[in-house]
Amino acid sequence: MAACFRMSDLSTLSYYLSIEVRQEEEALMLGQSAYTLKLLEWSGMAECKRCVTPMEEQLKPTKASITTKVDATLYQTIVGGLRYLVHTRPDIAFVVGYVSRFVDDPREDHWATVNRLLRYVKGTVDQGITFPKIGGSRLQLIVFSDVDMAGDIDGRRSTSGVLVFLESAPIS
Repeated sequence: MAACFRMSDLSTLSYYLSIEVRQEEEALMLGQSAYTLKLLEWSGMAECKRCVTPMEEQLKPTKASITTKVDATLYQTIVGGLRYLVHTRPDIAFVVGYVSRFVDDPREDHWATVNRLLRYVKGTVDQGITFPKIGGSRLQLIVFSDVDMAGDIDGRRSTSGVLVFLESAPIS
């Protein structure tokens, strides 16, 4: 016998899978500030100092690192949490992808990069994605990309990055 489910309108969506949804007259905003605070607490970085960039310039951690090993389970947990945070925080996507390379054998220098990222996240807890509600205009997609050919020290793999803007443009 098949089960019968009834769908009903409970109210305006405000929270779903740790993603906060704010629907206002001018825009729809997605964020994860509560999840971010939990992640900072899990990592022991709830009281850390903030920094303004997610990663040091020209930093290239390697799998061949000879620094001391760190707790792999904690590293994997925190990096996994950061990967989930990327859903509403595309500004950290590059660094999260980078530190994800070292989940099988994390070292102190890899952990230092994760800590730097967590310090950045601490200073930007309320950031998220905003989708403007636009009347009388059209949306224009602007995309920039860059690539570092064979820049990965370990496997000579390339690293790419993408920056996407969704702007409103007047209808002409």
